[in-house]
Amino acid sequence: MTETIGPAAVVRSPAPRGRMTVAEYEGLIESGVIDERAPVELIEGRIVGKMTKGRRHSRARINSRRAIERVLPAGWHLAVEVPVRLPTRDSLPEPDLYIARGEADDYEDHDPGPADVALVVEVSDSSLAADRALAGTYLGAGVPAYWLVNIPDRILEIYTHAGRDDLAEGDSAEVVLEGSVVGRIAVADLLPRRPK
Repeated sequence: MTETIGPAAVVRSPAPRGRMTVAEYEGLIESGVIDERAPVELIEGRIVGKMTKGRRHSRARINSRRAIERVLPAGWHLAVEVPVRLPTRDSLPEPDLYIARGEADDYEDHDPGPADVALVVEVSDSSLAADRALAGTYLGAGVPAYWLVNIPDRILEIYTHAGRDDLAEGDSAEVVLEGSVVGRIAVADLLPRRPK
């Protein structure tokens, strides 16, 4: 039976039951069981549908991308909706943004993992609970920092192994790569413009 989410076919045959590894998930994509264009990702061993992005979400993602690119030093690049391989958490998420070492072409034959990724950024409007839960997935896999751009509350939630810190719209966040602060970003620069 074929299940669909939006215009793309997700699964062309019954999906495996129970928790799935990253390798098993990648095998289903390579074999064509899961269409590589399907709006799904693997989170904690489960295939989940990706949320449709609204205008505020899209604006905040563009703003966040621009703000981060302004402070990004040489030797690092910013990826947009590209998989991060987290095998210890049975996850292959596609976050809104992440900073990884090197150039994008360095990952032509593999997806970056926790040793390569310094910061994951998720923009959240209508899916705050699910996006907050992802902090445990990323940090548990060894990613050092996870930012949640919280559109409804107009704050930046910063998750690290030391805990959670919320920054207000008037605050600035430090971008830390390999233990060094490489720049500061105003939280307001990550958010969409306030409604008129």
